[in-house]
Amino acid sequence: MPSYDRQTTIDAPLEDVWQFHSGIEALEAVTPEWMGLRVETVIGPDGEPDPERLEAGSEISLSMRPFDTGPRQYWTSLITERERGDGSAYFRDEMVRGPFDRWVHTHAFYADGDRTLLRDRVEYDLPLGGVDEIGGVNSVVSAISQLGFETMFRPRHRATKARLE
Repeated sequence: MPSYDRQTTIDAPLEDVWQFHSGIEALEAVTPEWMGLRVETVIGPDGEPDPERLEAGSEISLSMRPFDTGPRQYWTSLITERERGDGSAYFRDEMVRGPFDRWVHTHAFYADGDRTLLRDRVEYDLPLGGVDEIGGVNSVVSAISQLGFETMFRPRHRATKARLE
């Protein structure tokens, strides 16, 4: 399965970074404007609308319209895990409806003294089934995918730094 990784050191304590990323407001704050993000609904694990914290079992429905062109793309993710340990924390969301055949995004946070290492890892399968398995196409599709992820995640990491440092 293809994957994408990005990590950044934030000059802020783990607890601050973890708390920031615990609510939907963080996604809204760090998503680049050009993505045209709109949070449609957030439902907590007990069915409550707009929970303050995204716990395991929370469902998030979003839509995006990059560069304000084309039809809106709808996406629903489920927070499948959320753990806070000694010196680390993570949560994982999995796409249940959306543009990818599979999308598993792990947001991990590691204490580094007074700083925090933020790591995003996305494991994904592109739509179109096995077209990327055809000889030579795999490397082209992979390169295009990596470029797309960079244009989405680099600004998110920069925005997190700017907001928390």
